[in-house]
Amino acid sequence: MTKLAVTGHRALTPHTVELVGRALREELAGAGPGLVGLSCLAEGADQIFAAETIAAGGELRAVLPARRYRDSLPAAARRTYDLLLGKAGQVVLLPFDDAGVPAYLAAAKAMLEAADELVAVWDGGPPAGPGGTADVVAMARRAGKPVRVIWPPGSMRA
Repeated sequence: MTKLAVTGHRALTPHTVELVGRALREELAGAGPGLVGLSCLAEGADQIFAAETIAAGGELRAVLPARRYRDSLPAAARRTYDLLLGKAGQVVLLPFDDAGVPAYLAAAKAMLEAADELVAVWDGGPPAGPGGTADVVAMARRAGKPVRVIWPPGSMRA
């Protein structure tokens, strides 16, 4: 069984969504039987990873940072969030009411503790703040978790 957690940028250009989807599809195709993908189902990288995990025949495990997490997502991302959440084999709800840095950090920690590796859809840039992609990559590296960085040539943040 291979357990992969995801972190990544939320705001991606439409072209980057295609590039990242293709790269993740190729990455997950080699995971073999027993693939488990852990995702918070945020817009952007998290949702792309979750959809590709399911498409590869893997089990999606949703780690929800807060009870009202869905409300913190952009309206355009909520339908996909709902669809993916409905396909999750397991849902872990953390004990926060509202989304925010403490909830995001707790979710990242929970996913890293459960995962064998971290898949980071990351441009390699510095942290924009606590709980962001660069911060989660640093947490994984400090914990000794392997990190696979996905950022295909031509990718851009929106």
